[in-house]
Amino acid sequence: MMNGKIDAMHISFDAPAKCWEEALPVGNGRLGGMAFGLPYSERIQLNEDSVWFGGPQNRNNPSALENLPKIRSLIMEGRIREAQELCTFALSGLPEEQRHYEPLGNLYIEFDGTEMDFSDYSRELDLATATVTTSFTMKRTIGGELCDVKYTREVIASYPQNAMLIHLTADRPGALNFHAQLGRGAGKPWEEIPYQKQTIRRQCYNGFCDSIVGKAGGIQIMEATSGGNGVHMACGIKVIAKGGSAELIGNTTRIHNADEALIILCADTSFREEDPVGAVLARLQKVSAFAGEEKSLGCEELSKAWEDLYQEHVADYRSLFDRVKLHIDGQEEVERFFQFGRYLMIAGSRPGSLPLNLQGIWNQDFAPIWGSRFTININAEMNYWPAMVTNLAECQEPLIELIKRVRKNGRVTAREMYGCGGFMAHHNTDIWGDTAPQDVCISSSYWVMGGAWLALHIWEQYLFTMDLDFLREHYDIMREAAEFVMDYLIEDGEYLVTCPTLSPENTYILPNGEKGVICKGASMDNQIITELLKACISAEEVLATNDSASIAKRAAEVLTRIAPIRVGKHGQIMEWNEDYEEAETGHRHISQLFALYPGSQITRSEQVLFEAAKKTIERRLSYGGGHSGWSRAWIINMYARLGEGEKACENLMHLIREQTLPNLFDNHPPFQIDGNFGATAGIAEMLVQSHEEDVAFLPALPEAWAKHGIVEGLRLRGGKIVEVLEWRDGEVVRLEIR
Repeated sequence: MMNGKIDAMHISFDAPAKCWEEALPVGNGRLGGMAFGLPYSERIQLNEDSVWFGGPQNRNNPSALENLPKIRSLIMEGRIREAQELCTFALSGLPEEQRHYEPLGNLYIEFDGTEMDFSDYSRELDLATATVTTSFTMKRTIGGELCDVKYTREVIASYPQNAMLIHLTADRPGALNFHAQLGRGAGKPWEEIPYQKQTIRRQCYNGFCDSIVGKAGGIQIMEATSGGNGVHMACGIKVIAKGGSAELIGNTTRIHNADEALIILCADTSFREEDPVGAVLARLQKVSAFAGEEKSLGCEELSKAWEDLYQEHVADYRSLFDRVKLHIDGQEEVERFFQFGRYLMIAGSRPGSLPLNLQGIWNQDFAPIWGSRFTININAEMNYWPAMVTNLAECQEPLIELIKRVRKNGRVTAREMYGCGGFMAHHNTDIWGDTAPQDVCISSSYWVMGGAWLALHIWEQYLFTMDLDFLREHYDIMREAAEFVMDYLIEDGEYLVTCPTLSPENTYILPNGEKGVICKGASMDNQIITELLKACISAEEVLATNDSASIAKRAAEVLTRIAPIRVGKHGQIMEWNEDYEEAETGHRHISQLFALYPGSQITRSEQVLFEAAKKTIERRLSYGGGHSGWSRAWIINMYARLGEGEKACENLMHLIREQTLPNLFDNHPPFQIDGNFGATAGIAEMLVQSHEEDVAFLPALPEAWAKHGIVEGLRLRGGKIVEVLEWRDGEVVRLEIR
């Protein structure tokens, strides 16, 4: 179980993990691991960010364009059921499913002579050093004497070395006896018997890989091809031991009576490397050389080599993590959750990696829930909400790189399915940047605003950094997203509306009692369009875009014909073009409040809308809203924008204490990582806000945080950094801005 005392910089347990949700995560952006800390038969579950089922495909429905006018006519005539049925045939992707994420495998470390019980057990993730450490004491017979031996394991994922490193030590010479092997199975038997003392042959769990072979130099290589003729992957380990003896038998590395050992693990796929095996072998040799290896499976200076590798890892990690510090008297639980979100960002999204998907780089399922894709009707965007404000701009680079692939495919989808210019995406994408609709799910598949929302991350990054070169390089993404939405709009009386569209995943009720999803002019669409077109106009002013390349004039004209945000009969912000009742009043999505957060259209200056936004959230919560972790995280940010510190804090503590798993992963349920990032962003939003003309300090400070606190390093829009913000009794006592 988790240790009772809460330390702001440690996630600690006093027992091994009984299940995956109790294991502790490490990562370097590309390579992720979940360390169980099992004394007898350790398992580290592995992921590599580019291990995806299948390859690129063209799934655009060739019947879309010819049926689009009929779908629009049915919607305008109120024949919603017929419109929805036609959408399922004419707009669905062919085939229906995009590609999905897969695990890389497992590293198994089995310890010999495990007939004794263990004691003094400790397992923790140190957020300050990005290290998972497991230690315990076990009685062992050494040299004919029964004695207590303390064993320690340290696990890191080094970004500089692009390798996972497992360091094993004992406080008695010659006390390390183990064998190590890679495998690629579901791993369930290991969860069911986590404290097993018997040796288990992992060959039973190797059925999902092509081969596991021994190579010269004491190296194991596992090769596999993901399903659907997907990526070819390779994972390798090399064990360097000090003292004792070592041998490679078959595909298993055995260590006898060693004093110390280092396991180096590397992985690559054909997504990046033409020869993944060659790339893995080269990196294993490179890291081994860095470790000062003098001969196969032997090193006299292993302790120093590990220390060098470890310090390199810590220095790299802390160059990002240490940018932001937070202390609030008596709120260690909040501080830890805030910094855990930043830890996951650094561990899961670094330059050169793929962006964070629904589970980041921590997934053990071969058919994960929702494909562990990039869901872009909020979830992938939420993953990056804390990137800029908590001073981790580099960690957003993988998202920008994915958007570029989405744009390339989205141009084709825009043209072939909708007859529009620019680029677009629906509510999901995958490693290949697929932009055709995912699933045949009426409540989500046919939403067309995914590309527009993603494009806003370009503008947000510019606002926080004021990096003109970045904006100049990436503005075309914003412009092309805007071109699509302007082309896609159709006449509806005095307004221009998106049609067909929907309000993500929610269902309305028509006056005759019939339920509907497909609609025209959903409020969220109008809000995203407004945000994007205004951003494009501002960007072109900054870039001094010439008339021939400018869309500013057209964007300004379109903006005059986008329906304003309206208040409905319950005093709420309307979600649809009409003031419909909802089939599920406590729905997890609160899409009509995009303009409040992450948008910037509902502010204190718009008092009527400000109050209506409050009523909207209260109405959602009164009917059971916020029941998914990420939805609760969104509510925290919205209450922060509303200046409702007590309610923001109440929802934050509910998320931390009721909607997170034992290892502090967010629970949808099941595990979904977006709630971790949303909460981290929400905590920052409670302390500083810079989306309006004037920066607000402590805009949503709850009473529990008021006594004393200090935060350093948060970013503000306008290219500024809060060097120090300190408060006492709810009042700012020190403020330094760079």
